[in-house]
Amino acid sequence: MREPLVQSAPLLTRINVTPIIDVALVLVIILLITAPMLSVAELEVDLPEARARALENSGYISLTISENGQLALDDQLLSGPDQIAPLLRNRQAIADEPLKVVVRADAGLSHAAVREVLDAARAGGAVHLGIATRPAEVVSP
Repeated sequence: MREPLVQSAPLLTRINVTPIIDVALVLVIILLITAPMLSVAELEVDLPEARARALENSGYISLTISENGQLALDDQLLSGPDQIAPLLRNRQAIADEPLKVVVRADAGLSHAAVREVLDAARAGGAVHLGIATRPAEVVSP
């Protein structure tokens, strides 16, 4: 028997993963395109209007909390959140419409402190509660 002139290389018996990767990438692209379409229900919804500006201009009570926790109801300094409810009840007794309270809290304040003040305002009879924010600064390119 003669030896072949060119020796053959050993056979490679590996799985070719290139077609699998191609199919997987196509499926990912399809998922990325269709996912936003599936995230919103096809229900007719009448969304409420934003009333922040209207609340600012109508007669509202301003409840201010400083960074160190000092409280003020309009221009009256308070010693603690326990004074909020009685003062709001007194104002509600002389008011002819539901109380509107806007809480002006320092950005460095904890959420728990703001929540405590909101709960005290609700206990005092505040029907409409709002949290004052400042508009984000627009950076032009």
